[in-house]
Amino acid sequence: MINAPLSELRRALDAREISAVELASLFLDRIEAANPALNAFITVDRDGALAAAREADARIAAGTAGPLTGIPLAHKDVFCTEGVLTSCGSKMLANFVSPYDAHVVTLLKNAGTVMLGKTNMDEFAMGSSNENSHYGPAKNPWDNTRIPGGSSGGSAVAVAARLAPIATGTDTGGSVRQPAALTGVTGIKPTYGVCSRYGMVAYASSLDQAGAFGASAADCAALLTAMAGFDARDSTSLERPAEDYSRDLDKPLAGLRIGLPREFFGPGMADDVRAAVDAALAEYRKLGATTVDVSLPNAQLAIPAYYVIAPAEASSNLSRFDGVRYGHRAAEYGDLADMYEKSRAQGFGAEVKRRILVGTYVLSHGYYDAYYLKAQKLRRLIAEDFRAAFTQCDVIAGPTSPTTAWAIGEKSDDPVQMYLSDIYTIAVNLAGLPGLSHPAGFGTGGLPVGLQLIGDYFAEGRLLNAAHRFQQATDWHTRRPAAFA
Repeated sequence: MINAPLSELRRALDAREISAVELASLFLDRIEAANPALNAFITVDRDGALAAAREADARIAAGTAGPLTGIPLAHKDVFCTEGVLTSCGSKMLANFVSPYDAHVVTLLKNAGTVMLGKTNMDEFAMGSSNENSHYGPAKNPWDNTRIPGGSSGGSAVAVAARLAPIATGTDTGGSVRQPAALTGVTGIKPTYGVCSRYGMVAYASSLDQAGAFGASAADCAALLTAMAGFDARDSTSLERPAEDYSRDLDKPLAGLRIGLPREFFGPGMADDVRAAVDAALAEYRKLGATTVDVSLPNAQLAIPAYYVIAPAEASSNLSRFDGVRYGHRAAEYGDLADMYEKSRAQGFGAEVKRRILVGTYVLSHGYYDAYYLKAQKLRRLIAEDFRAAFTQCDVIAGPTSPTTAWAIGEKSDDPVQMYLSDIYTIAVNLAGLPGLSHPAGFGTGGLPVGLQLIGDYFAEGRLLNAAHRFQQATDWHTRRPAAFA
């Protein structure tokens, strides 16, 4: 059961071959055994999980179960969960127990899922490696001396090592897709506004979006279907009809036009990544798709634009963490200003401080026009590039990450090199588009390589269909790390 897809778990639960309590216990025991080596979970809620599983068994017995009733899952520790620690991987919130649920959490509770716990992450979702967590780095199950990617690294590790069959994440500049690629799982970031941000602790409000992790595109489709939906409490939530993302999974790929941006296939991509990506594209051609050359001429500007806009929004969003109402407060201080300074200095880690300082600088008088306003203009140009490309193709494909997972500590002293690891993913968030990463093979040392698919607005179903058909023809997504098979 540990390695079974959601469809098999659903069948077994409905056939009473296993109860939801037994299934939850199976994963909880696996977490207890494996998490010390992987550090994927910050919090494990055994009592809450078993209580939710008993409720799921009652729904199954009453014949009112839905597709996810009784299915265990993990939430990234950026989602508020009532009565359970929500730390955002930070000392600042190391004692914060949320009094309410995020909208995504509520939707998944209503669907009957069983929350196993909260997963490790880069502090306040700021990072590309999961090394910025107050709780220490999560570790890649394919090689635990290497990073799993960030910021949703704990969720990716949980699915890759089968500590949970599915998990939630958030994606601000690639934080679902990049760890999915580096750990050999499937991850999708929907169009901005498809999932509510209510109760999702904000990093950069115009970029953050909830996403889904699963072993396969089919599993991600089932999870995303339950997560998506309008929420009047979130001003950026889109009021659209509910969509079943599993509906078109089996649609043939004949006639699908896959755009290959020349900017994604130039220098900077490692040879082992290039080989796996080329082989995956060849498989898509066998399935009936055609590839066409396209251009995203402003793609190289995505990283500088992002690292102006995101820190600017972060400096505003994180101003609420001052030690007054909640979060870390310095034990000793002289006056109110001193309390603010010491609480924030002690509560935030180095990367969060770096981004707050950058963001405050670019928003300051005399620099707003030179940096922030210019970055927003570049953002528009990047979005227009995608719009033009989609007149020539249906989806865009390329590598998710320029390299496979690197060693823990390898890039810690060079923030710019760390930022460059998101070079293929950031533009998608700036444009608000949906993006998906699925396993595409392995590179040097047997480390996973991911292929990224990018769609036009609200094309999540098309991305999931393409990935699903690829996964029906290949077995990369079924491979498991030897130590956790």
